[in-house]
Amino acid sequence: MKLPHNAYVAIVDGENFTLMQNIGQPFAPSLQKGTKPDLDPTNFSAGVRHQDDAGQKTGNTDLNELAFGAAAAAWLNEKAIAGKFEHIAIIADPKTLGEMRRHYHTELKSRLVGEIDKTLSGEPTDRIEKAIVNA
Repeated sequence: MKLPHNAYVAIVDGENFTLMQNIGQPFAPSLQKGTKPDLDPTNFSAGVRHQDDAGQKTGNTDLNELAFGAAAAAWLNEKAIAGKFEHIAIIADPKTLGEMRRHYHTELKSRLVGEIDKTLSGEPTDRIEKAIVNA
C-alpha cells in the first residue's frame, strides 16, 4: 500500500484504538506513535444484525466490540469532516472493520487510502509497517 507522508493510520480492534502517523516515505513507512482516542461506545444498535441467539450463545458476537467499532468510525468521521487529516489508512480485525465501514461518512471515504483487515493492535511498530508495505 502506498501510504503518503504525514498520513494517519488508525489501528482498531473491538477494544483498542491507536492513531499513528507516517513520518516516512510512501513506500517505506515509518510510523510515529500517536494517540489513543478516548471513545464512548454507546451505539449498540451497531450490532443489531448480530443479535441472534446462536451468535450470542457461541460467543461469536460481542455487541460491545461492535459498538466500539462504530464509535471509532464516528471519531474518524468527525476528524475527517473537520479537516484534521488529509489521508488515512485503517487497520482493523475483519469484524470491526466490517462494522466500521457501515458508518463511514463520505468525507472519511474520500480521505481513505487503504484498509487492512487484520488484527494488529498491540503489535510492534515494525510489524505494522511491514503489513502496510505488503498490502
